[in-house]
Amino acid sequence: MTLKELQKKALSLPLLPGIYIMKDRRGEVIYVGKAKKLKNRVSSYFRPGASHTPKVEKMVSNVQDFDVIVVDSEFEALTLECSMIKQHRPKYNIMMRDDKGFSYIRVSDGTWPKITAELQKHDDGASYYGPYISSFAVKRMTDTVNEAFRLPTCSADFERNRRSRPCLNAHIGRCCAPCVGRISAEAYRELVDSAVTMLLKGSGEILKILDERMKQASEDLEFERAARYRDSMISIRKLEEGQKVVKNESDRDMDVFAFAANERMVCADVLKFRDGILVDKDETLIYDTSDIDEAREEFVTHYYLTGNEIPREILCDSPLEYQEQLRMWLAEHRSGACSISVPSRGERRAIVDMAYSNAADRIKRESGRKTKNEAALGELANMLGMHDFPTRVELYDISNYGEEAVGGMAVFINGEPRKSEYRRFRIKTVEGIDDYASMTEVLTRRIARFDEGSKGFSEKPDLILLDVGKGHLDTLTEALTGSSFSGVPMFGLVKDSKHRTRAIVSAEGEIAVSMHKSVFSLISKMQDEVHRYTIGYERKSHSSRALRSSLLDIDGIGETRAKALLKHFKTISAVSRASEEELAAAPGMTKKAAASVWSHFHT
Repeated sequence: MTLKELQKKALSLPLLPGIYIMKDRRGEVIYVGKAKKLKNRVSSYFRPGASHTPKVEKMVSNVQDFDVIVVDSEFEALTLECSMIKQHRPKYNIMMRDDKGFSYIRVSDGTWPKITAELQKHDDGASYYGPYISSFAVKRMTDTVNEAFRLPTCSADFERNRRSRPCLNAHIGRCCAPCVGRISAEAYRELVDSAVTMLLKGSGEILKILDERMKQASEDLEFERAARYRDSMISIRKLEEGQKVVKNESDRDMDVFAFAANERMVCADVLKFRDGILVDKDETLIYDTSDIDEAREEFVTHYYLTGNEIPREILCDSPLEYQEQLRMWLAEHRSGACSISVPSRGERRAIVDMAYSNAADRIKRESGRKTKNEAALGELANMLGMHDFPTRVELYDISNYGEEAVGGMAVFINGEPRKSEYRRFRIKTVEGIDDYASMTEVLTRRIARFDEGSKGFSEKPDLILLDVGKGHLDTLTEALTGSSFSGVPMFGLVKDSKHRTRAIVSAEGEIAVSMHKSVFSLISKMQDEVHRYTIGYERKSHSSRALRSSLLDIDGIGETRAKALLKHFKTISAVSRASEEELAAAPGMTKKAAASVWSHFHT
């Protein structure tokens, strides 16, 4: 439908509560919203000359049709909207996607283990606990137990290096100073075990255990050891008191929402209190909008759709339009009372202000980075004669090894790499080494995926940058004429003898970038990134082929078994160390084949 047809359809809607469902040209749901009066709300999207935020404007440009569902009340509208969003996960609704990954608590191996927070789990002999969703909570937990039990947080190796004088932390009583021999290895290990117990069972359980140990040590006349237990108990209680932000309400579970905005984005900050203790912080940046009221309404309403625990109490920095309906919906899903309030003074207002300070600080930090990138992108657009700001930039590169080639696509959004949208292509139709024929294949396949609406390829770029010269740029431009990407600006990038970006190639010739510092830095970063990504894929593919080929030299091992062995054992080194029994237990292996592999590596 055209914009005029969509507006005509919207004006025919009733002035009743309900939800509206926006769909794109493939019939996919891209946005779900609720309204007290459907006619007024939906028609506002398609009104000629209406002023929208960049996000809404982009959504409207992709709307081909919409459906509505009329309901009896605003509460039913909210309930149905939440159900539809959970079912379809529309791309233009604010979804609290957790892209931070998991976090782990690591207890290193050895005589003097250390407790740290880690983002990844490694096969290094250490003990890992987790995974935990919140890196904030994991860091807080490790800091707490290290402080409570006076465990060292430095990188010193106590088994190899001993110091003549302790560090500052030892002087102020925050470290037990194993570096100068103030504590035995056995006593140190006991502290670490107590810290792990506290991490796994909580402070209440470890306080009971420490109290019993202290009494037993006193009865055994081991007063130094008893004092150590006493000091640990005092430290834990002090830390707990310092974390009690909601005074006299130790059983209170509460989420606190606050929002800050500038002309380009909104930051939502959520502080989570459980039993009166701040246990987590969640920050989400909402781009392409400055409408803080609309962002607040949508964010708070949808926050608990993704499985976040619903607390007994919710504080917000400003009132919500659907506040009472949301309270009813949360209470129904919590199976218990739930309140939503906007405190104006006192301790609760101070907590809301603390959340706002976090949001405002994040906006300030992001604004500095965004302003720098956007200034460079704006200057780049002027250099290239582009009328619109290139929000989405796609870069392509080709890498060869022998007779095989691979292609890589890197994506930058507002000057920042969006690694979740990177894509790789194994060249299928080009024989021998021909970078430009390979580049044509990659772009053709990219456009075909866009036309098909394939997942991960549905966004059209604002600018395409290729690692090619002028002659090949002209050829590629002609090859793509008439496709759905024919109007997308496309330029080449060339490097100097030191492999640094020298110029941008256009149809008219080269555009030097060395005199434009911000553009030079941004383009160099982009070109280096797509090259790193592409050559990394090529090396990984070559390495995998090389590993399989070494296994193919063994009698009884074909392509299928070689792949299965590598998938099971991960590395060729692990295959070589495996026993015959372990090899025979691998998928697709027999005792005879296992004996052949073991013999290959051990004779």
